Amino acid sequence: MKTFVTAAAIALMSAVPALADLVKVESRHSVPATLDALEMALDKAGATVFARVDHAKGAEGIGEELAASQLLIFGNPKIGTAAMQADARAGLFLPLKALAYEDSEGKVWLTYEDPVMMFEGLDIKANAEFIAGMTAALQNLSEAATQ
Repeated sequence: MKTFVTAAAIALMSAVPALADLVKVESRHSVPATLDALEMALDKAGATVFARVDHAKGAEGIGEELAASQLLIFGNPKIGTAAMQADARAGLFLPLKALAYEDSEGKVWLTYEDPVMMFEGLDIKANAEFIAGMTAALQNLSEAATQ
């Protein structure tokens, strides 16, 4: 099952457009602590965490080094279902993802895709109510995780 979840995470990451606008929030915490806080905030918000991918641990497994970097895959059907009802291809971008990583200066960042840009090119209006909901939720969750 663990292999399946990892494979699914890789497949989801491959579906993300390379040029999507990213929101980047500096964290006061380590990478693991940032994602721990994000998981707690998601739990309080009623969202589901599907997977947590530790990229640095993966690199270590092949004898390579990588700065701390972890990806959290999560979602809430109350919001995501509306996106998929508007355009089934939204499922390529859902569930949502957030990456916590340490940069070359030792700063930790939490990064996620801007929901407006995420669905660009689909039959979804940029002013759709569910996009505003996703945007607000991601802003609130990232603040809870990084402060």
